[in-house]
This record gives sequence, C-alpha cells and structure tokens, in this order.
Amino acid sequence: MDVLYPRCAGLDVHQKSVVGCARIASENGPMHFQRVFGTTTRDLLALADWLAAQGCTHVCMEATGVYWRPIWHTLEGRCELVLANATHVRNIPGRKTDINDATWLADLLAHGLIRGSFVPPPAIGDLRDLTRTRTQLVREGSRHTQRIQKVLEDAHLKLTEVLSDILGASGRAILVALSQGSATPSVSRISREVG
Repeated sequence: MDVLYPRCAGLDVHQKSVVGCARIASENGPMHFQRVFGTTTRDLLALADWLAAQGCTHVCMEATGVYWRPIWHTLEGRCELVLANATHVRNIPGRKTDINDATWLADLLAHGLIRGSFVPPPAIGDLRDLTRTRTQLVREGSRHTQRIQKVLEDAHLKLTEVLSDILGASGRAILVALSQGSATPSVSRISREVG
C-alpha cells in the first residue's frame, strides 16, 4: 500500500494525557516513536515541539468529547490536522492500549485511510457555540415555565386559561401576589404593579 505521508503522527487523546506516536517511513520499514504528554498548556506546547522535532507534517486524533479541542488549537497552523470519527477508525479488538491506538491512527493516516471530520474555522466555531448555548438557555426557560404551570395546575389555579404568558408582566404580578399570601389578587393592585 502506498505511503502518502512519510512523516506523520497519531494522537490518542484523554482527559489528562495524550499519547503520541510519530511514524517515520524508512527503507527498512516504518519506525514508531511513542511519547506520553499531559494536557496542560505547557505539555501541549511540548507535544507540538516534539512533533516538529520528528518532522511530522500530518497529525491525526480522534474526536473524543471536547478533549481534542485544546490540542487542535495548539497544533493548528503548525501541521496538517485530521480529526477522525472514532467509529471510522476502530482498532482490531483485543490488545487495546493507548500506545496501540496512537500507532493505529498513525498507520492509517500514513496510508491516507482516514477521512477527516469537518472542523469549522474559529469564527464559525465561536458562532456555533454561541447559538448552541442560546438554544440550551431557551429550552431551559421553557422547562421552568412548564414546571411553574404544573405547580399551578396541581394547586387548581388555572392561570393559563386567562393569560397567554404566565411569566409576562401580568402573570408575574399575579404570582408575586399569590406568593405573598393573597388568595384573590385584586385587578387594581396587579395593574399598579404592572403599570
């Protein structure tokens, strides 16, 4: 099988460690050099220096949770990066170790057998994170509103039949009056609090 990348590396990424395997092609077959790094900024910079010293032009890592992101940001611009889908690069069952996984990734990458996942540019990535956060906040707000409606229904208070938004200005004024012990909040008091 043809070797597309004679100097490449595979990284097995974990929360507290990164196992790197540099694969260097030679006349006598490939040589593998393994090393373990931590995930602090200093350790990731040491990983980048080690990969540069090995002459690695291409580096592959699995998309494992969010642990790959700091490594990607550290190595971006220093070499070609490939983010592999874990289901596409499964190793043969059996003797599974971190070093074997890193070596497997390096071997697959050397032969061009890994299809990289899409990693958006930083500006698009930031926008995606922002919109995902907003979507999550909207969902949480809806869940809280539904919990309040459930409590009101359990107490036989049918506010949802007379208010379109129980957390709107009028709805909040009624809820405040109820929480202060008023069994029948007056319309004039609510309109004063809303207005």
